[in-house]
Amino acid sequence: MNKQITADPKTGEKICRCFKRCGGCQLQEPYAEQLERKQEKAERLLSKYAKVRPILAMEQPYYYRNKVQNVYGKGKRGEIVSGIFQSTAQTMVTAEHCMLEDRRAAPIVRTLKQLMHDLKIAPYDLRTGTGLLRHTLIRTSVSTGQVMLVLVTASPVLPAKKHLVAALRQAHPELTTVVQNICPDGLPLTLGERSIVLFGRGYIEDVLCGCRFRISPASFYQVNPAQTERLYSCAVRAAGIGAGVTVIDAYCGTGTIGMICAKQGAAVTGVELNRSACLDAAENAKRNQLETIRFCNADAGKFMQETAKAGGHCDVLIMDPPRAGASPAFLRAAAAMKPARIVYISCKIETLARDLQQLTQAGYRVTEIQPVDMFPHTTGIETVCVLQRAAHASSANAQHARAK
Repeated sequence: MNKQITADPKTGEKICRCFKRCGGCQLQEPYAEQLERKQEKAERLLSKYAKVRPILAMEQPYYYRNKVQNVYGKGKRGEIVSGIFQSTAQTMVTAEHCMLEDRRAAPIVRTLKQLMHDLKIAPYDLRTGTGLLRHTLIRTSVSTGQVMLVLVTASPVLPAKKHLVAALRQAHPELTTVVQNICPDGLPLTLGERSIVLFGRGYIEDVLCGCRFRISPASFYQVNPAQTERLYSCAVRAAGIGAGVTVIDAYCGTGTIGMICAKQGAAVTGVELNRSACLDAAENAKRNQLETIRFCNADAGKFMQETAKAGGHCDVLIMDPPRAGASPAFLRAAAAMKPARIVYISCKIETLARDLQQLTQAGYRVTEIQPVDMFPHTTGIETVCVLQRAAHASSANAQHARAK
């Protein structure tokens, strides 16, 4: 019986006893109140630019994470324990279950711990630098049912690996691939440059907005598939994509948004710094038989600066930067290229507000702001923001007024 996660007798909403200790959840209040809190924050930070639409809520705000990471250690009686790495305290919080993670992950972790004990595979100890298993990464797909297990080890030597993989597959036939990643040093939860496929193809596939994507261990991919479909559909609709439209998809990851645009006839250039993700993106385009999209393995900021300097242009710029937002140089280059429309997908609303100030000062006007609750039970807010160059925005507003 899972005593870690219980239900509120009045509301039926889930309560996790690891709340505040692990840091995975920052909110443990009724989901309706979480949404009110996020809507208020979005309006407070962004309403000076345009009206903020009601946040898109998740129908079932639990067990949505398709990427699960666990660290391992020794318990008081010498048993193998697992949990979540708490980055601020630099320690592991022991946890058997999580109400955010795909339900398929926890049983695999339990089996692995027993096998580690039986095969004498020691968890890595950050303090002493001894042991073998640094952490595990489990990726899942709801649409295809595929599951990947990545064993991140401090050494390439993995004792009894054939027996280990056979036992894991027997206990969990849902596993479609098992990969060993070698990471001799570095911070917890990081991946090394070398991977060995122990079983399967070394990646899983997911279907999103009608396109099929290959996801390798190191590839960036949104963790909430249900809300990602809504987020990307909103972004592509807002971009006004059609045949012949030229698009730059900056920070493109495995090419998800760009490929959806290419499927609608746009000519797309995707830019991604992560080499593994860029290779996956190129392969994804081939799998989906998309001939109007290409990918560039480069820093998005440098790419934009060089393209602007060379007199390059695009009709639509789609940008999905990391939490730190875009650099001032990127935004200056974007404004210099004068795309008619910019679709900014943000995973941190504070940096979005900062970047919107620079873009609006450069002659752009915000025409749409759509928050999406991509990460229930956390303070994170994903937002699609649409900007148009002032002349285009004025023309669009005039046409709208005449239509009335």
